[in-house]
Amino acid sequence: MVRMRHVLIILTFLAGATASRALAQATPLSVPYTMDTLANGLRFIVHEDHSVPTVTMNVWYHVGSGDEKRGRTGFAHLFEHLMFMGSENAPYPAFDRLLEGAGASNNGSTTEDRTNYFEWGPSNAAPLMAWLEADRMGFFLSTMDQEKVDLQRDVVKNERRQRVDNQPYGRAWETIGRMLYPRSHPYSWPVIGSMADLSAATLDDTREFFRTYYAPNNAVIVLAGAVTAADIKTLMEQYFGEIPRGPSITRPVPPSFTLARDTLAMLEDRVQLPRVYYAWHTTKAYAPDDAALDIVAYILTGAKNSRLTQRLVYEDQLASDIIAFQDGKLLDGDFIVRATARPGHALPEVHHVIEEEIARLGAEGPTLRELEQAQNSVESTFLNRLERVLAKADLLNGYYYFTGEPDYFARDLARYQAVTAADVQRAVATYLHAPKVILSVVPDGKPELAVQGTEVTP
Repeated sequence: MVRMRHVLIILTFLAGATASRALAQATPLSVPYTMDTLANGLRFIVHEDHSVPTVTMNVWYHVGSGDEKRGRTGFAHLFEHLMFMGSENAPYPAFDRLLEGAGASNNGSTTEDRTNYFEWGPSNAAPLMAWLEADRMGFFLSTMDQEKVDLQRDVVKNERRQRVDNQPYGRAWETIGRMLYPRSHPYSWPVIGSMADLSAATLDDTREFFRTYYAPNNAVIVLAGAVTAADIKTLMEQYFGEIPRGPSITRPVPPSFTLARDTLAMLEDRVQLPRVYYAWHTTKAYAPDDAALDIVAYILTGAKNSRLTQRLVYEDQLASDIIAFQDGKLLDGDFIVRATARPGHALPEVHHVIEEEIARLGAEGPTLRELEQAQNSVESTFLNRLERVLAKADLLNGYYYFTGEPDYFARDLARYQAVTAADVQRAVATYLHAPKVILSVVPDGKPELAVQGTEVTP
């Protein structure tokens, strides 16, 4: 009787789960929004979510390290720091103090493709958020002087020392960028820039950068939460409407390229364990194969039972960790595999298994269980993000930038649900069987631990 009751409970649960999934599939996924544009070109998107009395303001300036020029790298990230140094009507540190006093928080980040600033807090803080962002968009330049540039330049240099120069394996990523992309490609240098370029930045350079990129016609603002579209439109016109439009921007067109052959290199570093990185040139974000490559990454390393994780970490115990990911960006994309060898093992052992498992996935394709597990994981993560208004605001901005449609949620999820075993097999054959970059990072004085054939030290 007890066993039968347990069976009935399980069957009831499964029936409920099936019904919930069917209901979710029958109900189109949508994040409703309104979008408007001011006379100066500033676009703003409003998503109303009155479930809790909070609001987030998410500002994307369409500029990142991919808009820089060689010899003037690091400007986009430097500006992220400068923008927190105060503006004409909110001198430093008023920006943080006013928001904290209203129970709100803020932050920012820079990538190859964009720089964003965001605030979140109680919904009655929306006017304050709008005023502060408008003040540093329209009244920042008059407050920028050599002292501020020098101060934040030093902060960024210290950040580079901590994250790159003095961080174990820290030089790997910029080395991979130089190896994977042509010298003229804007993804060939790191977002944080070089020490030489940061040192060379002048006050006039930074002012010109602001005039070009920190203009209303190069920004999109999302306000999401317990607000109304009508109230936000009034706020935007009131605070941003008088800021003058900036110049038209011509984006760089990166050169097309392919790798002619596998390129191997080695770095000796103050590390305890050798680590190997693989990088393949792939495709842009939201391009046809982008989702399939995300699924490939999950099948290889996304779970404990994924192929490379299971084989290298648990069965053969050759590696202490391994990760794979597709990094599709605005101008280009790459696929990365990174593995750290266990003590007592060298990278050639790890390399052999990685090559073997990728070749097997390309030859045989994934099992139905592997494909469904990957798709279910993507869907679960995707839906969990939508529980937070902060994430929805950033996705609305990102979708608009990359696809031209803010409410791309259903189509984004659908592209993963549509991936077939044949798509996975083709993506591996197309991209991961192509020439690649292999970078070994080994302890000082132990080059024998590197992947064999390494001859170049960048």
